[in-house]
Amino acid sequence: MAGAETLKKQKKKNKGTGMVPPKLTTLPQRHGSGDARGDGPPQTEADPSEVLAHEGWRGLPSNVAQLPSADRRSQLRILEALLFAASEPMAESYLSQHLRSSDDVAALLDELKGFYASRGVNLVKVADKWMFRTAEDLAYLLERHAVEQRRLSKAALETLAIVAYHQPVTRAEIEEIRGVSVSAGTLDVLMEIGWVRPRGRRRAPGRPITYGTTEEFLVHFGLESIKDLPGLAELKGAGLLQSNLPPDFMVPEPTDAAALLADELPLDAGDEEEAPSLFSRDNPRDNGEGPNAR
Repeated sequence: MAGAETLKKQKKKNKGTGMVPPKLTTLPQRHGSGDARGDGPPQTEADPSEVLAHEGWRGLPSNVAQLPSADRRSQLRILEALLFAASEPMAESYLSQHLRSSDDVAALLDELKGFYASRGVNLVKVADKWMFRTAEDLAYLLERHAVEQRRLSKAALETLAIVAYHQPVTRAEIEEIRGVSVSAGTLDVLMEIGWVRPRGRRRAPGRPITYGTTEEFLVHFGLESIKDLPGLAELKGAGLLQSNLPPDFMVPEPTDAAALLADELPLDAGDEEEAPSLFSRDNPRDNGEGPNAR
């Protein structure tokens, strides 16, 4: 009886002071998570570098979005910064100087090109070099800022085409192909624009200057190399050639090798070697009737 009375007094005391016995709460267990004994699959944390790669390059192709680390993303950012700040197209050999020797620069540039394919600025390859260029479908936005170029004459366009397809070519060879003489200002205009340059001198009497196209020519017309010039079928399809061409007519395969060819001399070699005499023994045109004939 004494114990019961003591318990009642204790309850009244607790009630008067506002004390409430603590309640135990249980946290719901996550589905798929294991307990301390190791039941279920172990939980692994996400690789921070992989998270950075996914968050920093949203919208990339699958081969870029699933990068294993942020190291490759860092290389892409380096290339992006170099190309963005460049005032002219950049070669892969120059870009590779800023990366490690083990990095595949060509593959990195292809990935960066895919990233910018659908953006307002595209990464393009011209003259075997890389540069950023405004997307073609947005060119109308820059029309008011474009500099109006002086239109070339028909003679200048024909001369430019002959130089592009027949280089290295001399002035006399241009006149022979066109069938008319080339005015002194025609080649000067093309060289002033920066599309034609003197290459060297022909190994022939008089040592005439040979001409070829420049890198600016490829950049302006969006060509990766001179071999991307249209061929016979493309020229016919564009209506630039007549339909009644001779059966043996053919378009030469263009080449713009930087090195001088076997029949060329440097520009400054005009007075170093004497031109072969028309009646010398070394001249294949000498038929033995000249002063050296025996």
